[in-house]
Amino acid sequence: MADTVVRIDNLVKRYKDLIALDHLSLEIKEGEVFGLLGPNGSGKTTTINCLLSLLAFDKGTVEIFGKEMTPTSYDIKREIGIIMQNVAVFDELTVYDNIDYFCGLYITDKEERRRCVEEAIKFVGLEDFTKFYPKKLSGGLLRRLNIACGIAHKPKLIILDEPTVAVDPQSRNKILEGIEELNRQGATVIYTSHYMEEVEQICTRIAIMDKGHKVAEGTKAELKKMIKNTETITVEIPEPSEEVSREISELPHVYKTEYKDDRLTVWCSGGKHNLIRVLGVLQDHDMHIGRVYSELPTLNDVFLEITGKALRDKED
Repeated sequence: MADTVVRIDNLVKRYKDLIALDHLSLEIKEGEVFGLLGPNGSGKTTTINCLLSLLAFDKGTVEIFGKEMTPTSYDIKREIGIIMQNVAVFDELTVYDNIDYFCGLYITDKEERRRCVEEAIKFVGLEDFTKFYPKKLSGGLLRRLNIACGIAHKPKLIILDEPTVAVDPQSRNKILEGIEELNRQGATVIYTSHYMEEVEQICTRIAIMDKGHKVAEGTKAELKKMIKNTETITVEIPEPSEEVSREISELPHVYKTEYKDDRLTVWCSGGKHNLIRVLGVLQDHDMHIGRVYSELPTLNDVFLEITGKALRDKED
């Protein structure tokens, strides 16, 4: 069984009358890419700040690598890489010098540091930009620089808080591929994002937070089993009669139907042959059938049903 890298137990953080974290407990195993999701104000950033001992909390414990995390736990902090949502680099330094500076906070040997810096530059694909200053970089390249500064010292635990905000698709793919490669190389990753497709792609286990609570946790498959919707069927047809609508709504496992913009949408809970049954009813009534879609639930469906909220563009 994999060792526990992060253990958060019964964490409480208050801001006067506001409870930002309400008895939060999380356990992250070695080798996981752990997704931390939640709407604005759910407590994700507060959790990360408490985890890093950047923020004092009122109750609970935080352990990393089996040791209590404190503001002076420098031995633990050397093994952590942090890439926050806001890019944190020096405008006065070149790409190479920025990475060298941050790497130097952890590695004092010049030859070892040089090797780590060059590997980080190659890893994020900035070989052609080493002499550039940050202000000359595009948003996507700036994000890559931010990541290189956070991982050059080869940390065992990497925390990425919205690393792909406002970047182009090419840079986003480069970043996601990089995170997966870091994980394959042995790093444990904590990842927050408002882009569900990213979480679907790279996270092995996910926790959903809301109002300082952990409201759900599990693998993608486990989370999808927690909600009512298991299949959404959409069929392009002329407006159905009341009889057709009634027959479809009475099919096994159908719990909701809607007709709008020449599309009949049918929501199902359970069952294996829902699409065949829906099409059977339409064919029995000689309905002209256009395009047909059958979609399994996504993480976004899970998130919306569990929290009742949509993810927004900005972090809490």
